Amino acid sequence: MGDYFQTIVDLDASAADAERLARRVVDRLVTEGIVLAERTDCVLGRPLGHPPGPSWARAVGDLDADEEPWDGLAVHIGRTVFDGGQDSPEAVTCPLCAATTPLESDPYDEFLPEPDGRSTAATDAEDPWPRFATALATWQTTGDAMVVCPACRCPAPLPDWTWTDDRLALGHLGFEFWNWPELTDDFRTRLSGLLDGHRTAYVWGKI
Repeated sequence: MGDYFQTIVDLDASAADAERLARRVVDRLVTEGIVLAERTDCVLGRPLGHPPGPSWARAVGDLDADEEPWDGLAVHIGRTVFDGGQDSPEAVTCPLCAATTPLESDPYDEFLPEPDGRSTAATDAEDPWPRFATALATWQTTGDAMVVCPACRCPAPLPDWTWTDDRLALGHLGFEFWNWPELTDDFRTRLSGLLDGHRTAYVWGKI
């Protein structure tokens, strides 16, 4: 069956601002009863997370009892590539010319860095993934990467590209809800409003 997750990613938070903003969001969610302040072993891939609170339904709407969340909220602070787990994006859109480029290869097989830091991406010039695979590895290591658009031939910062189907985002701050019913648009908007007007992305997936 697998485990599902939904992540709200702050696209504009700097490394210096991430901890302050994370504390603000968690404090508000605790005050509203959506999560508990005490952290427990309730999330995947992190040591501890915040379990659902008594008013968790404020984030997802009115649901039946058998639809209650059974895991918690993981807060990611630090440079992170937030991806959809098993599901990879099918295309990416340039922030400069708005052209959408189909993606044919599996990115996660290709951008895994070698021990010396090099990407294992293929070099086929007709495959758009190598340039994105290399940029993903570079950004995860250095926090700075540009990609030349296949359509307009202009370089654009990797975090500014838009990935189809909410499958990938880059940032220094993310709020990852494990095995919760679908978060409502209103809740996502309210959470985003606590982030100093920053742009956000919504990434969902499963493992």
